[in-house]
Amino acid sequence: MASALRACVLLFLCGLASTSGLSSRADEDPDPEEKAWAVLHSGLVDARVSRRVPAIEALSLMSDDQRAINFALRALQDRNEHARVAAAVSLGQLHAEQAVPQLKHALADREISVVLAAAHSLFLLKDPSAFAIYYAILMGDKKSSDGLIEGQLRRFKDPKQVAQLGFQQGLGFVPYGGMGYEAVRELRKRSTSPVRAAAAGWLAMDHDSIAEDALIQTALVDKSPLVRVASLDALAERGDPASIERLERNLAERNPAVRYRTAALILRLSHATRARSRE
Repeated sequence: MASALRACVLLFLCGLASTSGLSSRADEDPDPEEKAWAVLHSGLVDARVSRRVPAIEALSLMSDDQRAINFALRALQDRNEHARVAAAVSLGQLHAEQAVPQLKHALADREISVVLAAAHSLFLLKDPSAFAIYYAILMGDKKSSDGLIEGQLRRFKDPKQVAQLGFQQGLGFVPYGGMGYEAVRELRKRSTSPVRAAAAGWLAMDHDSIAEDALIQTALVDKSPLVRVASLDALAERGDPASIERLERNLAERNPAVRYRTAALILRLSHATRARSRE
């Protein structure tokens, strides 16, 4: 009887140890979606603008995710102009119709780059407010008293400055819309990276599995951050959740743009998988 009792106690203790071990492993290894959101959220609330901006830009991949829209709307009030630009661009790419009032308010921002970003997103959202800004750029004059202040309007009369603003912020004047800073860095180096980034974008439409494997490889190990970001965007277009497991290693990537964009991509693919399972 005593030996049987000791055996039961031992089995109970072993069960506790086993359960504890499983719990510990679960705590150490959260699922990819949880890890991705934790990584992206850390960038969105980072005090350093060099981290906030790429995290805000990455929100553009999270279609049909209200959290992304909410964070972008909050970032539209950021103290830093580059963060406000990233927020305005992301809201347009997210097709966030609910953001139209805030984007229209941003047309009066003190920074022209924010005005351009808001105008471009309003254009994507089919709001006619954008046309007043484009008219001002074209004619050097305003249609009404709303919108740009006179100091901003004078700056629009310098074509070189307008081109530079569009180029620097990636607001539809040049390709690579969501990649702003990385595109500027690579183009200034006169490297082949922008051409390779464009090629990655076209591979989004190639249904061959070899193309997907190539995109995953470049997203993980390419020397150019611009090419890696372009590959991640192409994978977002392809929408294959099978790529999540391989992409997880990017969540520990040192480059913020690559790290946060990977996190947003994993969240997008996870969301799409759940949506399909409910159909």
